[in-house]
Parts: sequence; C-alpha cells; structure tokens
Amino acid sequence: MQNYFLTKKMNTQEELVIDKQEEVVKDIDKDEIASHQKEKGLAVPGEDWTKHKEMDYTYTMFDKIFRLSLGENANFSGALYNGDYSISLEQAQRQKNEFIAHSLNLVPGSRLLDLGCGWGGWLKFAKDMGVEGIGVNLSRGQVAACQENGLNVHLKDARYIKPEDFGTFDAVSAMGSLEHVCTIDKYLAGKQDQVYDDYFQHVYNLLPVGGRFYVQSMVHGKNKIPYEDFDINAPKDSAAYLLALLTKHNPDSWIPYGHEHIIRVANPYFKKVSYSSGRLDYVQTNKEWTKLYLKFSFQKYLIFLSLIPKYLTDKEFRFQLDLLRYRPNRKIFEKEIFDHARLVFEKI
Repeated sequence: MQNYFLTKKMNTQEELVIDKQEEVVKDIDKDEIASHQKEKGLAVPGEDWTKHKEMDYTYTMFDKIFRLSLGENANFSGALYNGDYSISLEQAQRQKNEFIAHSLNLVPGSRLLDLGCGWGGWLKFAKDMGVEGIGVNLSRGQVAACQENGLNVHLKDARYIKPEDFGTFDAVSAMGSLEHVCTIDKYLAGKQDQVYDDYFQHVYNLLPVGGRFYVQSMVHGKNKIPYEDFDINAPKDSAAYLLALLTKHNPDSWIPYGHEHIIRVANPYFKKVSYSSGRLDYVQTNKEWTKLYLKFSFQKYLIFLSLIPKYLTDKEFRFQLDLLRYRPNRKIFEKEIFDHARLVFEKI
C-alpha cells in the first residue's frame, strides 16, 4: 500500500520499509503534492479542508434536493437485494435494515450508536423496533433534518466518540462513514492504518465484550488505480476521470484497500463474524437513486432552476452537478474500480 509521493522518497533510502513510513513523513514535499493536485484538478481552489467542512460541502449543500428525492429519513447507503433486482428500492432498504438489526442482535431496549448517521433512515427503523438509538454526524444539514424528524442526533465527529459522550452501547453501526475516516493527507503521509487503529480503538471502548459493530463501506477494488493517476482532464469514461470527479465530491476522504484491509486493521480489537460484497447491490441502488433525483417535483425543480446562476459562474459547482450527469459512483462499481464491503465484527 505504498503511495506515489512517499515511494519517491523511499527509493533513495531502500533500507526504509512500509512499517516505518512515519519516519519519512517530514521529508514529503507538500508543495509537490499541492502542485500535483492542482495540475490534475483534484484540489478545490481556496479550500483548507477540515472534516466538518468536507461533510457540509458533500451533504449539506444539496440537503433539500436529497430529501425531496429520497425522503425525509432517507436510507443513504447501499440496499440489500439478495440477488432479486425486481424488488423495489424501499423493500431492499428494509431488507438491509432487518439484516443489520439481526446481525447486531438488537432487541427492544438495546442501545445503538450510529456513526455518520446521514438522514437517519437506519435510526428511524431501529427506533420503530424499540431500540434506543443515538446518531452522530458532521453535516449540519443532515443533523438538523434528523432532529426535525424526532431522532436523537448530535453534531459530533464520528471518529472520536468516547464513553464520556453518551455512555456505552450494545451495538455500533457505520454505514458509509468509514469512507470519510482517513483524509487524503493522512494517506499520502503513510498514516492510513494508524488512523484506522485509532478509530477501531474508539469503537472498542464503546462496547462490551461480545458487542457487535456493523460496517458498510466502499473499498478499492481489483481495478483500482493509484492516486497520482486521478485526473479531471482525462476522458469522461476513464477511471482517472471518474475518480477525480468523486474526489471533487469527497475532497478529503480516502477509502480502504478492500475488505481485507478493514479486517486487518480491526483485528486487534474485533473478530470478523461475517463478510459479503454489496457491489452489485450498490449499482442497483444507485440506479434507483438516479431515477428519484430526476423524477419531477415542482419544489425540487425550482431549486434546480435557482442553481443556474451558480452553475454558470462557479466551475467547482459544475463538477458537483456533473455527478448526476456521469454517475461516477455507479460506474466505478460497474468497472470494479471500487468494491463494496458489508462486515459484521464482534468485540474480543
């Protein structure tokens, strides 16, 4: 899992190994990285990212459109079709929620923490079955929507929740939020595993022995390409362009390298109970989302019309709307550039 910028330094000091990456972090040329990001169109000009700012940029900007399309308590993660793509998205999302509830051994009265809870679709399901659910999130729009709809959700960083915040829980879930745990800077500095170790340790401290943790996450697939090849100027159907466009949408997030990577970094704290790939399910989910985004609604299309001046004058904003035109987050799964992991862990 070497990265390009770090490897360039290591090639002149071959006695260094990956396990000692942090020792050469100080030698990485940050100006070189910034220059590369500018050349390939990966950086958003004028932005110095924090995780809070990134989540608002990714989710709060289009909060109203998301909710008008997918519903007030949208399930904004890949559904579970179990091979039957004739069923509705609503049925598939319910199947997923039932699967997670069963995998986490939830019963009425159980305490659940949802890390990066989105618009609260999973929390609403858990609440309806009598579970005491708490959600945390860094998107102001999503938190406000959840609170307006009667869910116990807080504006807090999902990476650093401690028992002092809300107590301990019978189960923890993270559907999509692991994708945002590691920043691009941390990845380029060779610290991705260190970031994940800290994350899993925080979750470990929130659970009793035998308590379960459900993770659903995009991961790099068999046709992945290195970060230095991402390029917003590349042909529109290429992996280089699709990944650069996704980076525009999630400008400071770096995902794991396959489900095996997640299992390995969780290993000091959790044992794997089950794993399955949700790649094809995510493709189908994304197709259904696209239909809902484009489905006519007078209120929604008024919002679209109001965005025309910004679209005409703001290049970076145009990239955000290009996500609807090119659907990179579907094509990267169809091309197996990304895979999609469903994992159930148990605290040891």
